[in-house]
Amino acid sequence: MPRSVNAVASRARRKKILKHAKGYYGRRKNVWTVAKNAVEKGWQYAYRDRKNKKRTFRALWIQRINAGAREHGLSYSQFMGKLKASDIELNRKVLADLAMNNPEAFKAIVDKVK
Repeated sequence: MPRSVNAVASRARRKKILKHAKGYYGRRKNVWTVAKNAVEKGWQYAYRDRKNKKRTFRALWIQRINAGAREHGLSYSQFMGKLKASDIELNRKVLADLAMNNPEAFKAIVDKVK
């Protein structure tokens, strides 16, 4: 009895990986083994960086809040401490947006906190 191989499924699996490798440079886009490694590595980076994105944005928000608070004579830690003490529950994302795009509203918050 001849050996049975499921060529349809194998080809589909390879096509799926090569489709993900579309846009890569050189052999990474059309040679199976190279493309497979490149795509799997890309998926690892994507998984890792979905977590890192949250860290990066939090750091950016903190920098923006700090810059806005220092314009009004407070450091970031002093500002956040007084914010908690005065029971104002605004998250860092909103505060950073106010500090950047709506400085008069941010100044009103700082004045209320002081």
